[in-house]
Amino acid sequence: MSEASPHFPVMLPEVLEALSPAAGEVYVDCTLGAGGYTRAILSAEKSCNVIAFDRDQTAHDMAVKWSADFEGRLTLVKNSFANLEEELANIGIAKVDAVILDLGVSSMQFDQGERGFSFRFDAPLDMRMDRDSGETAADIVNTMEEKELADMIYLYGEERKSRQIASAIVRKRAEQKIETTFQLADIIRTVVPPSWKDKSDPATRTFQALRIAVNEELLELETVLQAAENVLKENGRLIVVTFHSLEDRIVKNFLNERSKPAPSPSRHMPIMAVDSVTHRLSFSLASKKPVLPSEKEIKINPRSRSAKMRVGIRRAA
Repeated sequence: MSEASPHFPVMLPEVLEALSPAAGEVYVDCTLGAGGYTRAILSAEKSCNVIAFDRDQTAHDMAVKWSADFEGRLTLVKNSFANLEEELANIGIAKVDAVILDLGVSSMQFDQGERGFSFRFDAPLDMRMDRDSGETAADIVNTMEEKELADMIYLYGEERKSRQIASAIVRKRAEQKIETTFQLADIIRTVVPPSWKDKSDPATRTFQALRIAVNEELLELETVLQAAENVLKENGRLIVVTFHSLEDRIVKNFLNERSKPAPSPSRHMPIMAVDSVTHRLSFSLASKKPVLPSEKEIKINPRSRSAKMRVGIRRAA
């Protein structure tokens, strides 16, 4: 296992302020990871409870070791947060006081080179958060048709040279199967040379796209937002920390749609054209603009620089 760098829960003070832990409340940490949020919440209020989700077996195993510190106030669920409602029902919980999401890949996963999330390490192209099932990144780059591959890189990686990258991948895999992070990164760099304007590695956006595709991250995000809407009590908090524009756009649009009245029908638009479900007033916004990390945090933890936190307050059903 690769050596891990120190774990810094992103925007932890801001998350705790938005949560305001209180006695007897029940919170769901949908993205347990190394446990930074969960441990901080349980330490901040000695009589609250946390239900923590993660489909990563490593995260689950790590949490088992320290969960005893919190005297039965932590429930661990090894499953995708997309199954939030079903898993809560399985443990007899209908409503909770907050749902927290820290999206993307945890520092722990990036620092485990053998997981294949990062091109800092030469490792198998895996990228699965749940290593027990599903396609790997290698499966995708070696079998997906060129046009579909280009579309995926463009959509999920926002990569302008997606077609050239897909073409280069297809040419290379005809000669030799692409199996490692270094192989793929080198192919991408032949198409996208380093730029002084963009400090990130040329392979960054394509690796992001593959990770999102492998783990169906955007579909699962849309699913869990709707699930959170269903399980939150009145005045319950939905707290979401995102790390790229695709995630943030989904969260922003969801909260905006749920916090604004439906448009009034006009003579040009029949009443039935207004989607009453999409436009139901189920949330109010804690603030119109996202909360950003402090300059101090960005200096300590550069990975936080792209983070945005949005908070919705559940209205009465």
